[in-house]
Amino acid sequence: MSVNISDAMPDDAETRVVLTGFGVFSSIGVGADEFAKGLRAGRSGAKPITLFDTEGFAHANGCEITGSEPERWIHNLPVDTLGRATTFSVAAARMAVEESGVDLEDLRAKRGMISIGTTDGESYDLDNLVETEIASGPAAMDPTTARRVSPNRLSIAAAQELGLSNVEAVTIATACSAGNYAIGQGFDAIRSGEVDYALCGGADAMCRKTFTGFYRLGTIAPDVCRPFDVDRKGILTGEGAGVLMLESLASARARGAKIYAEVLGYGMNCDAYHQVAPNQDSVARCMEIALENAGVKTEEVDLISAHGTGTKANDVTESRAIHDVYGDGPPRTVSLKSMLGHTMGAASALATIACSLSLHHGFIPPTINHRETDPECEIDCVPNESVEADLRVVQNNGLAFGGNNAIVILGKYAEGAL
Repeated sequence: MSVNISDAMPDDAETRVVLTGFGVFSSIGVGADEFAKGLRAGRSGAKPITLFDTEGFAHANGCEITGSEPERWIHNLPVDTLGRATTFSVAAARMAVEESGVDLEDLRAKRGMISIGTTDGESYDLDNLVETEIASGPAAMDPTTARRVSPNRLSIAAAQELGLSNVEAVTIATACSAGNYAIGQGFDAIRSGEVDYALCGGADAMCRKTFTGFYRLGTIAPDVCRPFDVDRKGILTGEGAGVLMLESLASARARGAKIYAEVLGYGMNCDAYHQVAPNQDSVARCMEIALENAGVKTEEVDLISAHGTGTKANDVTESRAIHDVYGDGPPRTVSLKSMLGHTMGAASALATIACSLSLHHGFIPPTINHRETDPECEIDCVPNESVEADLRVVQNNGLAFGGNNAIVILGKYAEGAL
């Protein structure tokens, strides 16, 4: 059966947390509307990398963002003082505020939180600084570039751009699950009454360091990412930002806001099992924690957005963990990384936005590039074409190096459901 979300959360509009605005920069679309169109169409962001020199690599595709002009959303800060990831983060934060319909002056009068997750911070700038130092010595390093590299800028610059002074601004560095960590932090802060709103998500820019690291691990796909496919070869690195406006249901109702979805709960754990290999028991336990926190039963979940990297280790381990929790008939399970590539710290934030849009618009995005499901995975990955579906509850998995797992549970919001 489908869950009644009023049963999953306390009947208290002050402590129920909803999503009312999204800022999206991705290789398949900028903004919530274009992103939703890209998801529904199964659009691919894969293309040859141009952002840095890839000479010497046998293959170098990625999901790079081109032509997005994020500076259009940056009105108050000099863009040359912002690194590429911070530019995405700041622009996405303003976009989320504008899309939520909240008055910025009203927001400035309230207590808030800005929490942005990342894997690499401003490693794109660090790459360039190191290259300059090696070629010409430290004196030749550009001081403006050097001032951009602090990862704290991803959240602090967003506060500065929006003129938000009554906020806690933090950057979370739990790698590829960091976006979900940030959303969980905002969820708790609103439920407890600590803040009135939270701008949460993740941001990362493609960089040579990360591409090279994955390449040396043998996990960069030669052409496209094929999660759960028997012939999968690994990931494509990607980039982007996803920032979500979280507020209480009471706040959203009071101002007549559009509500995309409700955050029902989340789960986190860290098993520290291995630097890069996922642990099946730990991933399964994180799902259980999330479901328990949300008050949702396994039979009430309609869709899982998997971490789904397209590597041999992740896909089999994650699929088996899903079966450990859901039994022999798990919900349909998709991987957005087939379209977006692996956007690192932005990955689970963009996936949470995708899940919310799927709930709101009534469709399941596909796992593209699919030819034949690996028998070891045993899931319905919704191959290649989206399907219409009346979704009620969706689970979004975020897994990361070091065993940092974070999973968010979302529910469809319907006015009058109480």
